[in-house]
Amino acid sequence: MGQEILPPSGGDDDNIQPVDLKAALEQRYLAYALSTIMHRALPDVRDGLKPVHRRIVYAMNEMGLRPTSAFRKCAKIVGEVMGNYHPHGDQSIYDALARLAQDFSQRYTLVNGQGNFGNIDGDSPAAMRYTESKMTAVSELLLEGIDQDAVDFRDTYDESNSEPVVLPGAFPNLLANGSSGIAVGMATSIPSHNAHELCDAALHLIKHPDATVEKLVEFIPGPDFPTGGIIIDSRDSIIESYRTGRGGFRVRAKWQTEDLGRGGYQIVVTEIPFQVQKSRLIEKIAELLIARKLPLLEDIRDESAEDIRIVLVPKSRSVDPTILMESMFKLTELESRFPLNMNVLSMGRIPRVMALNEVLKEWLDHRREVLQRRSRFRLAAIDKRLEILGGLLIAYLNIDEVIRIIREEDEPKPVMMARWDLTDNQVEAILNMRLRALRKLEEFEIRKEFDELTKEKSEIEALLASDDKQWQTVAWEIGEVKKKFAKATEVGRRRTQFADAPETDEEAIQQAMIEKEPITVVISEKGWIRALKGHIADTATLTFKEGDGLKVAFPAQTTDKILIVTTGGKAFTLGGDKLPGGRGHGEPLRIMVDMDNDQAVLTAFVHDPSRKQLIVSTAGNGFVVPEAELVANTRKGKQIMNVALPEETQLLVPVTGDHIAVVGENRKLLVFPLVQVPEMSRGKGVRLQRYKDGGISDVRCFAISDGLVWEDSAGRTFTKNKDELAEWLGDRATAGRTVPKGFPRSGKFAG
Repeated sequence: MGQEILPPSGGDDDNIQPVDLKAALEQRYLAYALSTIMHRALPDVRDGLKPVHRRIVYAMNEMGLRPTSAFRKCAKIVGEVMGNYHPHGDQSIYDALARLAQDFSQRYTLVNGQGNFGNIDGDSPAAMRYTESKMTAVSELLLEGIDQDAVDFRDTYDESNSEPVVLPGAFPNLLANGSSGIAVGMATSIPSHNAHELCDAALHLIKHPDATVEKLVEFIPGPDFPTGGIIIDSRDSIIESYRTGRGGFRVRAKWQTEDLGRGGYQIVVTEIPFQVQKSRLIEKIAELLIARKLPLLEDIRDESAEDIRIVLVPKSRSVDPTILMESMFKLTELESRFPLNMNVLSMGRIPRVMALNEVLKEWLDHRREVLQRRSRFRLAAIDKRLEILGGLLIAYLNIDEVIRIIREEDEPKPVMMARWDLTDNQVEAILNMRLRALRKLEEFEIRKEFDELTKEKSEIEALLASDDKQWQTVAWEIGEVKKKFAKATEVGRRRTQFADAPETDEEAIQQAMIEKEPITVVISEKGWIRALKGHIADTATLTFKEGDGLKVAFPAQTTDKILIVTTGGKAFTLGGDKLPGGRGHGEPLRIMVDMDNDQAVLTAFVHDPSRKQLIVSTAGNGFVVPEAELVANTRKGKQIMNVALPEETQLLVPVTGDHIAVVGENRKLLVFPLVQVPEMSRGKGVRLQRYKDGGISDVRCFAISDGLVWEDSAGRTFTKNKDELAEWLGDRATAGRTVPKGFPRSGKFAG
């Protein structure tokens, strides 16, 4: 190691200390990370608020902006919050304030806004100098008891004031309004829920503290988003998400069809998933329409006013609305996934992912602690008042003497304290009493108030001494909140519904997402593939690279699946719409699928799931395979026939009729019943014909009643009926007989 480098001398070298850069960075980054986690991004499990929201609500309370009072300019509120509690940018505070007032962002708004607070299209709120706001009933519930020592306070950033560490939180705000935020190394994402359901679950948890998440989901079936929508997750997946605190919910737009008469219809979307901007959603759908990715859709219109109304016009009246919507859900944000990550500050200090029952338990424990603190605060106030009432009673009974002492003594306080053994507070209260109060100061009044307070004191003491009574009181408070936000009320009704995704044919949906157009698929000898537009009858005009030629060409549609079978017995599947265009020579198949270098294309054709194929190897082994088994969903393809070099897959023939005709390289023909060949999805196959040397030349399936047909090289057709084929009829795996007269020299049935 070289000599330690110090900064140049500046005259006061005594204060310079070399610091290890790594340690300094770690320390500073950790401080930043902790402040982000604790004071910015994660909500407190007890009141469901992040510091900025808590400060906004508390500042509004300090300004006296109750639900019943007048509105105040948001600029004034933001100024108060920024100056007194939150020393950050005014725009960030205003953004947070505006969000608390948006009924499409918050399930239960904390701020009652007047003016333009933005909209679901993603437009920004008006500037804070134009908008006004005040608290809502929810904010009032969150602050209930804040002036009764319900929670701890701490110094503000400049130590000139104090602010609450957490709010009393009589409303289950964390789950009711949800929260989302990104900290350092962790994030949170909690959807909103229905307050009525949360209260029911909390009341059950008070009676049964060990209740499972499965039981609580009976009360809280899932989130309740401000914008409605339909959740299509299974109950099991919802329970799993709530039990682990991690997961997600698939939310779909709500839609229905409107009859236009004469068999025509249009689809109207009335609710869209949470946090999806309507204008952006419509833009995306319009882009897909222009790109011809939505062949079933003709047009989209936004007819929204106060309520959402997006009109989708189908291409024709014959389009199935369910298949159209399923294709829309797959391609657009009409279906979106809202993640669940219940990462919150437990006890206001520890960030951790919590399950549904843990979140509710911490909120209930907080409510109980708030109750205890408010009760003790009230108890101290009663004791103070009882002390004063005792002094007033003595003063009433000795009113003339009290007046005399006050008139004649220079220092009446110590005299009165000594005379009637009164405390400092009692004498202070007597001396501060106004003359007009003397008339009211009747023994009956004092005794009545004294008795009432004594009774209240004993009730509070009994409450503080009994856990059961405390939980009863917490339950009563929750019951009151439940009444206020009951499902019967407009604000409390459940907005998000539950449904299973309709059972639809995946194939039909896939097809609905592709524009149907005619193409001609061309594959060259060396394995280059392309799709020319339209159906081309004359393949002689096709050009290929030097040394290459046509292997196979056939007509298809962009919606078809193209099956490719190789000499190695593998099957691959490509979508007609995914093939390279007809310009140039196309692309090598090996780029699109994982084909081995020692294998070549045997054949390719349009997939027909109702068909079966006879697959045959060079050694003369074969079996029948249903075409549906040839479909492969990955690049790797599907091994169908097990062959090892030098043996290869040689023939693939559609299965028709009831007999098979096999001809070998030795020009021997054998005809046997189709039933003798097994049907399998994969294997080596069974021997079709026995050879001394050489292998198979050709194979054909046919109906014996129609006879065996072949063409010679001159294009002439020959037919052998059942009787004429008698000498070649036999069992599978026998040698057969020499081909009949007129059979092509090529050894193929087609000349």
